[in-house]
Amino acid sequence: MAPGQRVTMDLPMASIYSHTPITLPVQVVRGKRDGPRLFVSAAVHGDEINGVEIIRRLLRLPQLGKLRGTLLAIPIVNVYGFVNRSRYLPDRRDLNRSFPGSERGSMAARLAEFFMTEIVANSNYGIDLHTGAVHRENLPQIRANLDDEETERLARAFHVPVLLNSNLRDGSLRQVAAEHGIPILLYEGGEALRFDEHAIRAGVKGIVAVMRLLGMLPATGRVRRNTEPLIARASTWVRAGRSGILRVTVPLGARVRKGEVIGVISDPLGQQELEVCATAAGIIIGRTNLPLVNEGEALFHLARFESTRDAADIVDAFQADELPLGPVLDEEAPIV
Repeated sequence: MAPGQRVTMDLPMASIYSHTPITLPVQVVRGKRDGPRLFVSAAVHGDEINGVEIIRRLLRLPQLGKLRGTLLAIPIVNVYGFVNRSRYLPDRRDLNRSFPGSERGSMAARLAEFFMTEIVANSNYGIDLHTGAVHRENLPQIRANLDDEETERLARAFHVPVLLNSNLRDGSLRQVAAEHGIPILLYEGGEALRFDEHAIRAGVKGIVAVMRLLGMLPATGRVRRNTEPLIARASTWVRAGRSGILRVTVPLGARVRKGEVIGVISDPLGQQELEVCATAAGIIIGRTNLPLVNEGEALFHLARFESTRDAADIVDAFQADELPLGPVLDEEAPIV
């Protein structure tokens, strides 16, 4: 395609058993001048839809008229799961555990191989957009291999309060991209099957900031000192000690002390109650939104820092700052 063009492509994939054809929608925006090639993907897990809206807003930003390089936007990678409001593909496999894939393997393996060949292999950088699972909400955060200098540089530019140094998982898009020398960020924010305006704006703002850092978009011309994110080198889950009905007593993003009560599990009559206590000091970066819990279920995700007080201050500053300042389309009302 010629410089300055914007093209939407529907890449053919395997049809479903009704013989209905399925295509992967990709929009390619090529700037008038050469520069990096960045892919931004969403709905690798088909029920994680915040990223779909993030990409829609990204593609409508007028700043793309000054793009340098190439943007590959893939709002729905797992089309099959998206149609069925499911995390998985029809073969019940997790696409993000199926990379690099195989053209002769399962449906998940074939889609993974197709995505690697058509998208990842044609990119220099990547940003993959995710949310928490069904009934689980995540504080906006970046998960990445922060031991890689270039990846850490991009992660810091994204402007979220928490950077989680996350190990590369076998079969994940991050792992395979890293093996190909492609720095990739995984953005988490919000909950599956729900729009979260705060997480959406934070995602758009973060992508724009990374594109500016890469020289794909011009600087704003004004210097704004963003709060420096904190890096969590470890995290832990607090699990239910018994089955029952959970009452959460601390919000997402709260600073908690080890042993602090963060919820209560009771039976329907309230005759038996069990306090849920933080197993470590940290910041709550994820939690369940479903009050009905079974013994052993993960309830709260705690990120651990050297100074939880500093971490809490950064989260508070982010939450107070993000909504009015995040990129927004002037003609559109925010999602409520």
